[in-house]
Amino acid sequence: MTEHSERQRFATIAVVDTNGLLRGQKVAARALPGLMEHGMGMAPAQLALDPTDEILELPGVTDETGDFHDSPLRIDPESLRHMPWEAPGDAALYLADFTGDAEAFCPRAVLRRVLARAAEMGIRPRFGFEVEFTLFEETHQSLTAKGYDGLTTATPHASHDLIIYQSLQSEFYGALADICEGLRVDLAKLHEEIGGGFMEACIGAGTGLEPADQCVLLKNFLRVLAMRRGQSACFMPRWSEEADSQSMHIHVSLADMNGTPLFWEAEAEHRMSERFRHFIGGLQAHMGDMMLVFAPTVNAYRRFAEGTFAPPALTWGPENRTTAFRVVGHGPSALRVENRLPGSDANPHFVAAATLAAGLAGIRDRIEPHAATRGNGYVPGTGHGPDFPRDMDEAIARLRASDCAAEWLGPRFVEAFSATRASQRAQLAGATLIDERRRFFELG
Repeated sequence: MTEHSERQRFATIAVVDTNGLLRGQKVAARALPGLMEHGMGMAPAQLALDPTDEILELPGVTDETGDFHDSPLRIDPESLRHMPWEAPGDAALYLADFTGDAEAFCPRAVLRRVLARAAEMGIRPRFGFEVEFTLFEETHQSLTAKGYDGLTTATPHASHDLIIYQSLQSEFYGALADICEGLRVDLAKLHEEIGGGFMEACIGAGTGLEPADQCVLLKNFLRVLAMRRGQSACFMPRWSEEADSQSMHIHVSLADMNGTPLFWEAEAEHRMSERFRHFIGGLQAHMGDMMLVFAPTVNAYRRFAEGTFAPPALTWGPENRTTAFRVVGHGPSALRVENRLPGSDANPHFVAAATLAAGLAGIRDRIEPHAATRGNGYVPGTGHGPDFPRDMDEAIARLRASDCAAEWLGPRFVEAFSATRASQRAQLAGATLIDERRRFFELG
């Protein structure tokens, strides 16, 4: 290896867009000190793009008043990773956040604000993610040639935890583990799910921005890995009416600033402290109003059809996967709630921010939850909890009217996010599932 190739030549500076995609640029390493000190310009119109770069209307940015200006980025030096497949001198990757007017709807900045509110309450959240996807024996060329129909999955049958298919795909499992090391992604679990090519990857719990950053990195570079192998990884919540729905689950626990768990009370029912009950109460009270965050695309609402193993309502229960909020874990540090509402195409930073906002509001306002669901929550009359929007129009209207979202996520976020989703909804009015695949299959 030459001396030239060993020294750092370039670094990639990337922002997380509202879809959870990384968008950025390579810059010369010699420019890094100045960019670290003074920032780097990038157009906030990046935050008004659908995965295939359809421009969505964002007031003040891409509407008739927008001038497609640059806003300053603040580079996060703690976010340094090493990108796979790059030459050693070109592998550095830094995440950055918009400042100025675009900070209000920048995903990492939105989560950072909610975490700051938690700290003011003396609370340090800890959370991790599970994300489902389907692996296909398809390239972009084969997808377009087939019209995104009649597609071949990486494995032929439903295969939950089937070691035969895990072994058959051992090269993929190993390659994903390899790239996660350089990316500093804590890949805690990877397994076969119920469906041909259907898989789930789990990220270990952490604090701060890290778990959401890692989920974004995992989804982006898992796609790259699949493409480089002549495959495609799809994160659409409902890519087929015949397949199970695909979700993203976030597991959340809380501690005080000294690390003492706040959800555990040994003598209480289900070992749940008063704070934990109120956190669940907040989820039930507010998450329906923030459904658009958890189901941000037209396709996401197909997931909630009967028989798809998606939550039936904003219900909760101990060790109950037929509810939206599953209480799980044994011991003070492990006891947590699993939010099962988000689809696999949701933005991890927004998912974490909205989940924490709803739960923390519940703690502050001492909101008691509905009765726990016992037994199969899909059986009518079994579960107890509010409903949530089943279509995008209702979800947009409820987010716009949500006092909780405006208070915790910010009024400018509510305005910007609801406007871009309304724009997508208008663009895809009357779209078929095939139309949605063309829009979201590869990058959504």
